[in-house]
Amino acid sequence: MTKAVLILAGQRAGVADPLCDAAGVSHKAEISVAGISMLDRVIAALHTAGLSKNIYISGYSGSALNEVESGDGPADSVALGLSDIDQYPCLVTTCDHALLTAEMVQAFVEGAEAAGTDICVGLASKSVIQAAYPETQRTYLKFSDEAVSGCNLFYIANEDGLKAIAFWQSVQHLRKNPLKLARKVGVAVGVKYAAGRLSLQAAFDYASDRIGITAAPVLLPFAEAAIDVDKPSDLVMVENILQVRAS
Repeated sequence: MTKAVLILAGQRAGVADPLCDAAGVSHKAEISVAGISMLDRVIAALHTAGLSKNIYISGYSGSALNEVESGDGPADSVALGLSDIDQYPCLVTTCDHALLTAEMVQAFVEGAEAAGTDICVGLASKSVIQAAYPETQRTYLKFSDEAVSGCNLFYIANEDGLKAIAFWQSVQHLRKNPLKLARKVGVAVGVKYAAGRLSLQAAFDYASDRIGITAAPVLLPFAEAAIDVDKPSDLVMVENILQVRAS
């Protein structure tokens, strides 16, 4: 199991958040989802998964969790947070992962441990997501064998995983442009991605070689793992899903 957990809960300075404005709160962590704050839902899922110790939070001081330094964006916050925490393996997630469950956490950690790499990234395939929620709009990375969406779950096994975080810092502005992101790894991989000839595993292999680490994807069978709360329509959808779960 992991030795620590880092929850990202930062706000972009000077940028209005319609979700916070509508809820009358200053941070997304405080937004109520079906009567329970998003942050409390994430914490409950972690506790149920057996991760009740060494939980840290970045970018929010309104909880009882240990607070670590926050940066200008997610990658910066992970780098600074992990420097403060200095415990590995460390699981990283976000405060707006309101649908997170213990089953998701356990499946991801088990998959990461089985991979045995320096870093693992949680992903869900488009086929899984669309089968369950055809109405949802997600950003997909389209590989030759899979189209996938991120699940805001990262497993940093050791200090070498920090090299991947440093690379993330250099390309985080390209996260909505998969082609440019692929080209950042290398021209050859960019061409393969554009031509639809790059597999998911090959992409991770290319990135591993480029960064000098080992990395692997962990495909999760939960559509909800890829649904976070970024905009008002997400909040409505998440509350509807939780209502169905409760019934």
